[in-house]
Amino acid sequence: MSTAGTDLWTLAVILGLAGVTVLTRCFFFILDRPWRLPEGARRALQYAPVAALAGVVLPEVVMTQGQLIAGWQDARLFAAGAGVAVFAWRRSVLGTLLAGMAVYLPLHLALGW
Repeated sequence: MSTAGTDLWTLAVILGLAGVTVLTRCFFFILDRPWRLPEGARRALQYAPVAALAGVVLPEVVMTQGQLIAGWQDARLFAAGAGVAVFAWRRSVLGTLLAGMAVYLPLHLALGW
């Protein structure tokens, strides 16, 4: 059975994924008593944002089209350095982003790095 190019298997997968998503999102509302996260899991979740950020940003800074960057003349390296320096100094995420872009844009646009 096909409806506008969508077969039954695709529809079943979409409905299954929707069901799993609703169940996991509503899990804490379904419980009849408060649920406490174990201390070990709570400590581990403190590192999740840093791990996710490193997993997304680090490859973008040090790689181009699946290859490590070859030279030091890459605006991303200097922008990342400026962002790290500002974060270490001010502990401001907005300041980190602004400093990184303030270094990246002139180097990338004017020098073509």
